Amino acid sequence: MTTANPTTNFSSDVTDRPGKVRNRVLWALQILLGLFFIIASGGPKLVMPSALTDNAPENLTIPLGLLVFIGVAEVAGGIGLMVPRLSALAAAGLSVLTVLAAATQAFIADKPLMGIFPLVLAAIFAWIAYERRATITDPRNSLSSTPS
Repeated sequence: MTTANPTTNFSSDVTDRPGKVRNRVLWALQILLGLFFIIASGGPKLVMPSALTDNAPENLTIPLGLLVFIGVAEVAGGIGLMVPRLSALAAAGLSVLTVLAAATQAFIADKPLMGIFPLVLAAIFAWIAYERRATITDPRNSLSSTPS
């Protein structure tokens, strides 16, 4: 007679990894948002930053250096979303960036309704970061586990 072993441990990797459908939805969102941040959001800040600062409203003056820095952060985050090992950290970084963008729209530009879109993006990025949290590894463990 065979009996089931009640002490069977399932790997924590199985419980931390999203299901197949959820994984496909996450990758579709990551690729779509990654391309958006590379081409439509961060790219123009790097390619033509002076045109963006010239066309900005009077109450939203951003120094050229800060605008280029934001563009670099957005392009790096967009690329990171499409790299499996970097996707969680990139999503977390873009979540912070979009919350700051919403705060800028609400408090500095004095257009609080324009902050809704960045807040929705921040929630999506937070969800992606949460779902991809298993890809974040401790660098000390990965360095110490290399064979001598």
